[in-house]
Amino acid sequence: MKYSENIKPISYLKAHAAEISRSLNELREPMVITQNGEARMVVQDIRSYEQTQETLALLKILALGSQEVEQGKTLDAAEGFHRLRRGDR
Repeated sequence: MKYSENIKPISYLKAHAAEISRSLNELREPMVITQNGEARMVVQDIRSYEQTQETLALLKILALGSQEVEQGKTLDAAEGFHRLRRGDR
């Protein structure tokens, strides 16, 4: 679903909060809320939010790893295993 297909004004959110909550949990698709004709927020179910946060955390870890590779902060596998066996950090 495109975000542009699930847009509601803030007055709809106020009047139909329970219905929106059920719909978000069932469909697992976000809803854009507008105020004065402009997009102001996105509402989504908690499972989708948690999944998004976990994905962002993994992407951050990958980005940090890429930075370390670019900075030359790497070891070859043999040296890494050698240090692990010795108990080095």
